Amino acid sequence: MSIAENIAQVRERIAAAVRRAGRNPDEITLMAVSKTFSAECIREAYASGLRVFGENRVQEFAAKADALRDLRDVEWHLIGHLQSNKAGKAAELFDAVDSVDSIRTAERLNAFAESAGKILAILIEINVGGEQAKSGADPDSGELEQILQAGPRWGNLKIQGLMTVPPYTEDPEGSRSYFRQLRQIRDSIAARNLPQIGTRIISMGMSHDFEVAIEEGATCVRIGTAIFGERTKAQ
Repeated sequence: MSIAENIAQVRERIAAAVRRAGRNPDEITLMAVSKTFSAECIREAYASGLRVFGENRVQEFAAKADALRDLRDVEWHLIGHLQSNKAGKAAELFDAVDSVDSIRTAERLNAFAESAGKILAILIEINVGGEQAKSGADPDSGELEQILQAGPRWGNLKIQGLMTVPPYTEDPEGSRSYFRQLRQIRDSIAARNLPQIGTRIISMGMSHDFEVAIEEGATCVRIGTAIFGERTKAQ
């Protein structure tokens, strides 16, 4: 199947999940995760109507960016872990960083965004599964609260919500409890009405479990394989 056909199929699956959940389809953003795929593949997805793209590595996207500068009305999101020494380049290249998990990272991004004269949208990444190999703030250790309290002083960052990558399970249902946990964390933050802390976005769900994520409240699903196909070992 072509990328256009894959996108049409993904949209049908999103629509079905939205109906099951009794939600408004306008609440769901489809993000195409284009890591390891070429600028040409991104152009194909763009031609099929997608405007939100996620990349995992700063250096990889830097190599593609020049070839994509003519695309209009596109949002480029960094969704992979951000090393602090790449914060400057990330602030330059991306419209949003969806993987902020520490005060140090946020402060560096804010400083570079200020120097560039731009407002950078961010999501706070939460490690709902407590996996040591994964990045993300631990919601039970005080890390999340520290970020929330510091947020108002970052004048060039706009906190818009939360993101997570749950532990992988073959059965998509295995992700449900983690997605529910993130939604509950979001709801508890929203109830506090903290200054300058947005909670509109819940980014969760990938190719194998995005329907469950939508049923549990996702507002953004990050789809790579189901759009672009399987990544080869070389990729």
